[in-house]
Amino acid sequence: MHKRTVVVTGASSGIGLATAQRFASAGDQVVNFDLRPPAGDGCAGEWVEVDVTDWAAVAAAVDRVAETYGTVDVAIANAGISLRRTFLEMTEKDVRALLDINLMGVIALWQAAARHMVAARSGVLLATASTNGTAGYPYYADYNASKAAVLALARTLALELSPHVRTACVSPGYVMTPMQRAEYTDEMLAEVNARIPAGRHADPAEIAEAFHFLASPQARFITGQQLIVDGGELAGGTASSHGVVFGGQDQ
Repeated sequence: MHKRTVVVTGASSGIGLATAQRFASAGDQVVNFDLRPPAGDGCAGEWVEVDVTDWAAVAAAVDRVAETYGTVDVAIANAGISLRRTFLEMTEKDVRALLDINLMGVIALWQAAARHMVAARSGVLLATASTNGTAGYPYYADYNASKAAVLALARTLALELSPHVRTACVSPGYVMTPMQRAEYTDEMLAEVNARIPAGRHADPAEIAEAFHFLASPQARFITGQQLIVDGGELAGGTASSHGVVFGGQDQ
């Protein structure tokens, strides 16, 4: 099988790290764009220190990858942040910082990679979206808006870049990542788990499998779409946000 060159942003932890490891385990050349190096022995492929909010730096890094490995086959925009607070508590500084990473960082990577993919007449642009981009969730207004924008971007570029370049998003529900762990207490995590039909958070490796599928030849007729991986959450009308406990009584 042809060894692909795969760029993943934010691949030093969480979903990004699991995704980098999944592609590396399949024999692909993986390059991680992140401000921080992977912790411990979790590195998969090459780490390059890149700030995704710096468009010139992202473009230069993608060009170096293409020059070094001859191609950029898959670009996965995964870097992102979230802040839990009410809409009225949000500050302009925090909102702009979040959008700069969660939306502008996706555009920066996809544009830089697409230039090489269009020239090569082949490539896949992927991103980490969220169920938050499809349904409303309290306390994450700016995060929700950023993920909805990424979904719209994927649909638009599917039209502009077809038939040679595909776009798609993986939209996870609740995933047990360091970011999630930092924002939720044990009690909050247990409450959320009780309200997800599958009864638990996803493991980052399960999200990585979705990315690996979307980048595969088996998904070659999928473009402009999102693959929702949420344990049935949206099937219940975001039941996890509205007080339904599966297997028991409402609370």
